[in-house]
Amino acid sequence: MVFLALDVGDKTIGVAASDELGWTAQPVRTIRRSNLAQDLDELAGIVEERQPARFVIGLPINMDDTEGPRAAKTRRFAEHVAARFALPIVLWDERLSTWEAERMLREMNVDARKRKAVIDTVAAVVILKSYLDSGSPEQGI
Repeated sequence: MVFLALDVGDKTIGVAASDELGWTAQPVRTIRRSNLAQDLDELAGIVEERQPARFVIGLPINMDDTEGPRAAKTRRFAEHVAARFALPIVLWDERLSTWEAERMLREMNVDARKRKAVIDTVAAVVILKSYLDSGSPEQGI
């Protein structure tokens, strides 16, 4: 059962996928955002190729457990994804995922320019790995 994880930002969407057994998370690609219809069309190509059982979408929760404007935008995007693909969606706490992705890339000695190009996809991997390590529950946040 394949899961697709999304790290949704204003300019990009990082995409990661699990293996069939749901043990590992691998980077897929970064979608450069233009408009909602085109973003969903690009995502549709990945869905067609990967045939996921569900989406795991990172929800940016503040460190004080509140949700701000970024979380509201992510929830709205998740609603559009649900309407377009009719697949279950789990919203997953993504706190510190970008920080962790940045740390991993620095440890691998990836230069700053290359880090910027892949950070969102690596953050999606971090989100998906967290989800998989939790036992892949049906319900997220």
